[in-house]
Amino acid sequence: MTTDRLLRDLRQRLADAGLSGSFLVRDLTSGAEIGIEPDLEYPIASVVKIPLAVAVLKQIEEGRLDGGTMLDVEPGRISSRGPTGLTRFRHPARIAVEDLLYLSTAISDNTAADALFGLVEPAEVDRCLREAGISGIAVRHLMRDLVETPVERFEPSDAHLAHSLAIGSRTAARGHAVAQLDVARANTGTARALVDLLQALWTPSRIAPGVAARTRELMANNLIRHRLAPDFSSDASRWSSKTGTLLNLRHEVGVVEHDDGGVLAVAALTESSVPAAVQPAAEAAMAQAARELHDHLRSQ
Repeated sequence: MTTDRLLRDLRQRLADAGLSGSFLVRDLTSGAEIGIEPDLEYPIASVVKIPLAVAVLKQIEEGRLDGGTMLDVEPGRISSRGPTGLTRFRHPARIAVEDLLYLSTAISDNTAADALFGLVEPAEVDRCLREAGISGIAVRHLMRDLVETPVERFEPSDAHLAHSLAIGSRTAARGHAVAQLDVARANTGTARALVDLLQALWTPSRIAPGVAARTRELMANNLIRHRLAPDFSSDASRWSSKTGTLLNLRHEVGVVEHDDGGVLAVAALTESSVPAAVQPAAEAAMAQAARELHDHLRSQ
């Protein structure tokens, strides 16, 4: 199948699943790549925890932070569907900085991430990316802002109403009535920028080798594996990734390392037009699209 035909086919299948999206797959050895709207900017939700990890680990590497420092963390006490870790805790906890990194990155714990943002503020994380030569990612706010959306004001049975608001309020310039979905106010990125970050973590770059290695390890231990992982994990490959979910947004970015030496970065940022919180068909469609892009690039 030609590349143009594949892209047309994938766009149609994504649309049939109620999805639009931005995808990019890049071979980190050759630099060859294939994508769908890879420069379209999206709010990135929990994907921002990768830059956060890089910034915190950089300060540990430089001796400005001690990874063993114990922090007293207030519980999140969030009972709605989705949050993990300390965000669901009912009582205070005392946890080391490096263990907060694990909770933030591997299980996407928002409370752990905000404890780290208390040490390395969003502006400093943003500056860390610029120093590493990564552009196209903006870090502006804490994770707790993501649990202050309209969905928290509805009963679980009415979550579709919040999704309807999310779907119907996007402007032509990608602004939004919901601040967390507005590209001028949210933490944002493009598939291309996120693949650039992955490339900087998996190949020699301005990011210190120790920082990159530890970030890769945290991503390899990601426990949220229902989205792209089923299509990229096998006995002959290793999938390291981070997901992001917010209202009608479903994202995942990661790197697949094949036993034959192939290493490919994958970014899938999607937006659903279906007003439902649980959409397994959408998860499957985005994974299939990412895998077919990967397979097509590998076959060239």
